Amino acid sequence: MKISKLILKLFGWKVVNVLPDIPKCVIALAPHTSNWDFIVGKLAYSSLGRNAKFLIKKEWFFFPFNLLFKSIGGIPVERDKKNWLTDKLAEEFNKHEKFQLAVTPEGTRKPVKEWRKGDYYIALKANVPIVLVGIDYAKKEVIFLDTFYPTGDYEKDIEKIKAHYKGITGKHPQNFLL
Repeated sequence: MKISKLILKLFGWKVVNVLPDIPKCVIALAPHTSNWDFIVGKLAYSSLGRNAKFLIKKEWFFFPFNLLFKSIGGIPVERDKKNWLTDKLAEEFNKHEKFQLAVTPEGTRKPVKEWRKGDYYIALKANVPIVLVGIDYAKKEVIFLDTFYPTGDYEKDIEKIKAHYKGITGKHPQNFLL
């Protein structure tokens, strides 16, 4: 915790508008335009004394990185296979008193018009909120934006969710489409 705070401070980053620690939640971190997002996000969350599992593409799970990622909460994802990951992760919330899962709604660093729906449906099926967190490179801030409870109306909810991220600048702003 102290080391994470120190590293963030050395690089000029701060964590703002911190929301209460919710034992079971999906954390939506956006924009995701760089590999640095993972490092800054992980440091920010651990600087608060919090630890979340996170999804990461399976291609990163090779020796020795697989050992590192697994030890800090990484869950490998095969993006090109339909493997019921949403259902499996929703079930994980029922198995634990505390389970926080960090995801990047875009699912990639490239520009995408449609965000992936998995994080939304994981939260909906597990009956947990989505904690909206922005990573703003222009301000060097990791910002807790809001706690959002999915209603089941994805189209309406995603518009409300995306509205929270307006004005937040990714490392590569041209890759963040709302």
